[in-house]
Amino acid sequence: MHKLLLSVTVSTFALIAGGTSAQTDITVAIQLEPPNLDPTGGAAQAIDSVLYSNVFEGLTRFDGDGAVVPGLAKDWDISGDGTVYTFNLNSGVAFHDGTSMDAEDVKFSLDRARSEDSTNAQKGLFAGITDVTVIDPMIIQVTLDQPNGSFLFNMAWGDAVIVAAESIENIASNPIGTGAFEFSDWVQGDRLELVRNDNYWGTPAVLETATFRFISDPTAAFAAVMAEDVDVFVGFPAPENLPQFEADSRFQVLVGNTEGETILSTNNKMPPFDNLLVRKAVAHAIDRQAIIDGAMFGYGTPIGTHFAPHNPDYVDLLANSPYDPVKAKAFLAEAGFPDGFTTTLKLPPPSYARRGGEIIASQLRQIGINAEISNLEWSQWLEEVFKAKDFGLSIVSHTEPMDIGIYANPEYYFQYDNTDFQALMVELNATADPAGRTALLAKAQKIISEDYVNGYLFELAVATVAKAGVRGLWVNQPTAAVDLTVVSWAD
Repeated sequence: MHKLLLSVTVSTFALIAGGTSAQTDITVAIQLEPPNLDPTGGAAQAIDSVLYSNVFEGLTRFDGDGAVVPGLAKDWDISGDGTVYTFNLNSGVAFHDGTSMDAEDVKFSLDRARSEDSTNAQKGLFAGITDVTVIDPMIIQVTLDQPNGSFLFNMAWGDAVIVAAESIENIASNPIGTGAFEFSDWVQGDRLELVRNDNYWGTPAVLETATFRFISDPTAAFAAVMAEDVDVFVGFPAPENLPQFEADSRFQVLVGNTEGETILSTNNKMPPFDNLLVRKAVAHAIDRQAIIDGAMFGYGTPIGTHFAPHNPDYVDLLANSPYDPVKAKAFLAEAGFPDGFTTTLKLPPPSYARRGGEIIASQLRQIGINAEISNLEWSQWLEEVFKAKDFGLSIVSHTEPMDIGIYANPEYYFQYDNTDFQALMVELNATADPAGRTALLAKAQKIISEDYVNGYLFELAVATVAKAGVRGLWVNQPTAAVDLTVVSWAD
């Protein structure tokens, strides 16, 4: 799935010459701890939350507004037929271990990601690459099998960051990148620490140290923020408490958009969910607004397909799956299950999943489906659901930007296999014309909505609670990241 949905303190100021200087360390809390520290080989959003831009960088990157901007590549040229990208790399870039970053590292990274034995969670991003050629140490040429209007966008994903052959063996526990922060320490189950990279090739970070703490329990999250044990909590898991923080001058509350389509993931190859009528029944049994109100306290936007509502190409398809338990029961009976059936509902730790799961299980019971809840830790979820595909239903937010292409991969965990959709994605990748891409994306959204591949719930909102003096935090999350590279404290 990729990055699936699915947190930095100090309380003293240094006294200098009778005055105070701005604080230079920060403690950020997030809900989920990364299972490992390799963004090029793991599917968990929490990896990017900690490491994207901070530690690892790609040829391109997303800025806080979602635009694709230069990263390790300062600029690029595209051939007239749209199949050859020539990237000019920034000079003077070094990895945190002191080794230089050059075109050979880019070639290693892209070849590794697209290799037959690659464990990259978004291997499809690299599928169209036919050749990666080193022109000279600062120039790399990437050849595609056909034009791909999304290629620069794809290279901005966390799965496409540049790594080095010299340090790849231990990347999962000792990540060595080129970013403005270096990995320092990881106390599993508690915190991860970063320090400023004083030899950074670009604009250096203001912060000297950053500590990520992992607090999954909503009650504990509230207590940590209120006690000022953390300076920032990104993805605050108890939205019911936000008004209390908004009324407290010690804090600021930022509520923004994410790219997180929150879905009732459905195993399309597991009976009875291999039956379209059963999936249609499930979709009509879901009261989205009740889930948004009950699990998210009103924060979230209903969706009828796997696409972000704030994207200009979004198509409102909510009418395909309105809440209608009477129709849902009729679809179930037509499918041969007049008395319903029992299935599994495996839930990862985020509160939207745990809270939403209880509500959905209750809604499904109303039409005769007994969804037996299993609460899993993130590592268990990745093993059982994402890798082993041992589930009937689940709930997760897919936080990658513009990731409708995952539906073209029949090996993806919800196992949707539609050759027409797969052909459509091939056509989309070969289309650069904006109007043409809009039309194809509309068709793609309609196909998966009418196939009821998953239960489409809501676009996840992201709430950040921070101390009043913190500056430079992202409000929206165009990708799953807590970018600290421009964060500072007010003087």
